[in-house]
Amino acid sequence: MEKVANLQAVLDLVRQLSLLDKVRLIEEIAPQIERELEQAPARPCTSLWGLCADLGPAPSAEEIDTVRREEWAGSP
Repeated sequence: MEKVANLQAVLDLVRQLSLLDKVRLIEEIAPQIERELEQAPARPCTSLWGLCADLGPAPSAEEIDTVRREEWAGSP
């Protein structure tokens, strides 16, 4: 039966390694991570321009100016 390690168990083991062995571990695992990232399907980027479009109409310039005046009215 194959034993599956969880992240916490692996981290606990890594903390016990010497500094040199930690460096060797990184050198060993980094190329594998790069290969997996290259093979992973690319997700399309989502534009943030329309993020607030569903929230309703944007405030008008007049509304913004009014709120600005009200907020800054009491400042010295």
